[in-house]
Amino acid sequence: MQIIFTDNFKKKFRALPQKIKNQFEKRLGVFIKDPLNPLLKIHPLKGNMIGLRAFSITGDYRTIYRLLNHECAELIDIGTHSKIYK
Repeated sequence: MQIIFTDNFKKKFRALPQKIKNQFEKRLGVFIKDPLNPLLKIHPLKGNMIGLRAFSITGDYRTIYRLLNHECAELIDIGTHSKIYK
C-alpha cells in the first residue's frame, strides 16, 4: 500500500504527543502490510465524511483516510475522536 500524506495530516501529526506518534507508526506499518487487519478497526464514515474511512491508533485517536485505489491511500487527518469528527 502506497501512502500519501496531505499537508493537513502533516500539520496535525507534528502537534501530537510523541507517544501517539510512535503508536501511529506501528499502526501505519500494520495498515501498509494488511489494510484489512482487525486491529485497525477500520470503518467507513458517514454524513459529510461519506467516502472516507478511519482506522484506530489508540482508544481515542483516529486517522482519517481516502482510498485512491486498491494500492494507494491518502491520509487526511489525525487526532482524537472528538476533534476529527466535528
